[in-house]
Formats: sequence, C-alpha cells, structure tokens
Amino acid sequence: MIDALKNIVVIGDRVLIKPLEASNRTGGGLYLPPSVKERDAVHTGVVMRVGPGFPIPANQDPDSVFRGEPAEKVNYVPLQVREGDEALYLHQNGYEIEVNGERYVIVSQNAILLVVRNDLTDLDIGIDSI
Repeated sequence: MIDALKNIVVIGDRVLIKPLEASNRTGGGLYLPPSVKERDAVHTGVVMRVGPGFPIPANQDPDSVFRGEPAEKVNYVPLQVREGDEALYLHQNGYEIEVNGERYVIVSQNAILLVVRNDLTDLDIGIDSI
C-alpha cells in the first residue's frame, strides 16, 4: 500500500486519508446498507500523506525578478496533522480518488475535526494536565 503512494505529493494544506470501514451494524444489531454509511457526515481514516502547509509570502521586492535577483525560497506554516494519525473528518469536503484499487480521500486540514495520536510527547501541553 505504501509503495503505491511513494510518488504522490500532496499540495498545500491538503491531507490524503485512507478511510476506515464504518461498522455496518447499529448498536441495536440492525445491518446498514453501504449507501447509509456513505451519507454519514463524519468519517474516520488514517492520514497517509500530508502537504507542506500554508505558504508564507516572501518579504521580497516585487521588482527583484526584473533585476535578475534570485527568488527567495517559499516558507510554509506546517500542518497540525501527521502521517499515521487517525483523523475524524467531514466527508462532504473531501475528494475521493483510487490508487491501485485502494480508495483514498483528499481533504484540506480545515475539514479535519480531530486526530487521535499515540505519541503526545512533542506537544507543548503538559501530559499530566490531560
């Protein structure tokens, strides 16, 4: 599965998610058809690829291009989500694609409601306060 994704580059604030299969049974034991699961507003999935983030405008003189000066490298504000996170996202804001028979969804970071991350050691919050 990872080999199929090695040539995919996600742009900007976009995130590539591998949807997790929703349960086809309700809490009461009733079976749901696939069309009902697809219409759910919120889905879960695993983050497979993450874009570089939001571009920051360069502080450069607009006329420097005409003077032959080299352009500054584009800097990005990184995204909060990371590869391997389990994400809860709004399905209606996503675009479905298929890569080597596998289904994926591309969403912007704004469509992700929360992520579940096992490693919280690098966050700036105190783990004791959770």
